[in-house]
Amino acid sequence: MSQTTKQYDGIIATCRALFAQKMEDYGSAWRILRLPSLTDQIFIKAQRIRGLQQNSEQRVAEGDVPEFIGIINYCIMALIQLEKGIAKQPDLDLEEALKIYDNKVRETKTLMENKNHDYGEAWRDMRISSLTDLILQKLLRVKQIENNSGKTLVSEGIDANYQDMINYAVFALILKGELAENGKNTM
Repeated sequence: MSQTTKQYDGIIATCRALFAQKMEDYGSAWRILRLPSLTDQIFIKAQRIRGLQQNSEQRVAEGDVPEFIGIINYCIMALIQLEKGIAKQPDLDLEEALKIYDNKVRETKTLMENKNHDYGEAWRDMRISSLTDLILQKLLRVKQIENNSGKTLVSEGIDANYQDMINYAVFALILKGELAENGKNTM
């Protein structure tokens, strides 16, 4: 599990650095986005990844790694929106945004560690395409919960689904890195 923790932290560091750079460029303009808008952004990224995995031709020379990173960052933004509510104007400076970002990552990583303990890191034997499908399934669940005004009868809430998507995207990036190290196809 220590290897997973190290790999997880490395991927999150990359995501966090990009988040910070975009905050420098755009500020916290994303704070005005409602949850369905964030969900749709994540959906677009997951659909693109699935398209890259299925299509023989790629017309945009950007691979799936930036899309997985985007899924992670948009999910963290969604978790922040769930906690803080939607703002009418950008209201977070870089320092405050990163503090909240780090807290959401810490909570999500703890969830991953607990599930990894119980599931025995079963994700390591999965295909990246299956992780993509799981992300898409979680997105469809979130959309349904959003359509039900956030109400569920017996299911976990939206926040748990966003956390699972973060963890699946991190797992996909870990597996891609390992496959690339071994000179194997990462799709």
